[in-house]
Amino acid sequence: SLHGQLRDRTMLQKLRLLPRGGAMLRCRAHGISGISRPMLRTRDPSTALRQPMRQAARTLASAPSPGAQPFLLADIGEGIAEVEVLQWFVGPGDTVEQFDRVCEVQSDKATVEISSPFVGRIESIAYEVGSIAKVGTPLLHIMLEEATADATAGSAVAASAAAGAAPSAPAPAGRAPSSKALATPATRAMAKQHGIDLGTVAGTGREGRVTKEDVLALLTPPPPPPVAAAPPAAPPPPAAAVPPPPPLPRRPGVATDYEVAIKGIRKAMFGQMTAANSIPHFGYCDEVRMDELMAMRQQLKVAAAEAGLTKFTLMPLLVRATSLALAQHPELNASVVEGGTKLLVKSSHNIGVAMDTPQGLLVPNLKNVGSLTLFEIAQELARLQRDASAGKLSVADLKGGTFTLSNIGNLGGTYTSPVINQPEIAIAGLGKTRATPRYDEMGNLVKASIMQVSWAADHRVVDGAMMARFSNTWIGFLEKPATMLLHL
Repeated sequence: SLHGQLRDRTMLQKLRLLPRGGAMLRCRAHGISGISRPMLRTRDPSTALRQPMRQAARTLASAPSPGAQPFLLADIGEGIAEVEVLQWFVGPGDTVEQFDRVCEVQSDKATVEISSPFVGRIESIAYEVGSIAKVGTPLLHIMLEEATADATAGSAVAASAAAGAAPSAPAPAGRAPSSKALATPATRAMAKQHGIDLGTVAGTGREGRVTKEDVLALLTPPPPPPVAAAPPAAPPPPAAAVPPPPPLPRRPGVATDYEVAIKGIRKAMFGQMTAANSIPHFGYCDEVRMDELMAMRQQLKVAAAEAGLTKFTLMPLLVRATSLALAQHPELNASVVEGGTKLLVKSSHNIGVAMDTPQGLLVPNLKNVGSLTLFEIAQELARLQRDASAGKLSVADLKGGTFTLSNIGNLGGTYTSPVINQPEIAIAGLGKTRATPRYDEMGNLVKASIMQVSWAADHRVVDGAMMARFSNTWIGFLEKPATMLLHL
C-alpha cells in the first residue's frame, strides 16, 4: 500500500540506506514483493535503481509469467524417454494457433514434428536446439488466448511503473525529435531554413551538440569519385628468363582431436548392434545372374512411367522375390521368443530396406508385401526413401520388420558381412551388379551381369541347409523372373 511504502522509505532514510529523494523499487515477479538486495548495499541512488531493475529483468526473462500454461513433452510411444530438439519453429512472443508447428525433435527411432494444442502467445522456451528433452517435462510455456489480454495489460502497467522509477536516459543520436536536440539558435535557424530535422543529425559538439558544421556537412554534396587514371603503357616484354623453381610443398598444420556425441539415430544403432553382437551369425554367399531381371526392369520402367512412377529400380523386384521365397520357407520370416523356447513365425512379410540418410542408417520396412502389387511396392519404396531423406519417417515405418535387405551395392561394394537386425533372424547384403565373364550352358565364354549376395542368419535357429535352400529359391526367381508370375 501507499502507507506501507512511505513507512519503508522513512525507515531506510533513517538507517542511511536510502538517500533523500531516492526512489524505492518493488519487484513483484512471481508474487514476490520487496526491496531487492542490491539496493540495500549501496548509497548511490543511481546504482540503487539500476541494479534491482536489471535483476528483475533477468528474472522475468528467464522464467514464464504467472498464469502461463506449460506445454509438456508427451510420450510419443515405443518406450521413448527422451528426445533431441532439432529446431524451433516459434520463439518467445510469437502467437500460435491450434495445430501450428512448434518444434521438431528426434528420438532414437524417428524424427517427429510437435504441434501446439493451444491458442495463445509463447512466453518462454525450455530447451535450446541440440539439447535433450525428457518426456513429461515442459517444452515451453504459453499464455493462453483468454489470458493474453490480461497479461499484456499487466506487463504494460509494470513497464510504465519501471519507466517512471528509472531516471530518463538520453535519447540515442539520430532518433530524438529536433526539439530535444542540443543546438544553438543560429544552428536551429539554419536547419529550419533548409528543412533539416535536427533529431536526425548526429552531433559532433560537446555532449552531442549539433553544430553549424554538422548541418553544412549535410548540405554539401559529396565529391564525385575520382576518375581512374589511364594505365601506363605496358613496358616492352623482358627477355626470356629461366622460370623459378616450384615452391616446396608446405607441411599441413597439426590436426587436433575432437569428440562427436553419440545420440539420436547413431545412439539407436549403437544399442542395436551391441545387442546383435550376442547372436552367433552364420554367413552364406552366392551369386546371381541379373541379365533377365535387368531386361524385365527396362520393360517395366516404361510402363511405370506411364502410370506416374518416375523412378523404377531393381529393388521392387528384389523385394517381391524375397516375399515369394519367404512364402516357401516361412521359418526364416520369424523371431526368437524371449527365453529361446519357441520360434514365432510371422504371417506378414514386413521387409525392411536399409537406407543411408543424412541422419544415419535407417531401416524402414514395407508392410505386408505379400498383399501388394509390384507397382504398389515401388510406390511405397519411393515414399519411404523420400521420408527417410527428409527425416520424416514415423515410428510405425521403422517398427515391425520381419526380414531385411541391405543394398550396399548402391555405394559400390561387392561383398559384405551384414549384421542381423533384431529381433529378425536373417538378413541379405546385396553387392553391386558388375559385368563379369562367365561360361554359358554351351560352354561359351560370355559377358554376364553378376550380383553377389551375402546372407547372415541366427545360427541358433537357422542351419546351413535351411539358408542354402532359401537362397536357391530366391536366386531362381531373380534369374528367371517370369516364374514369379506363377505366384502373383
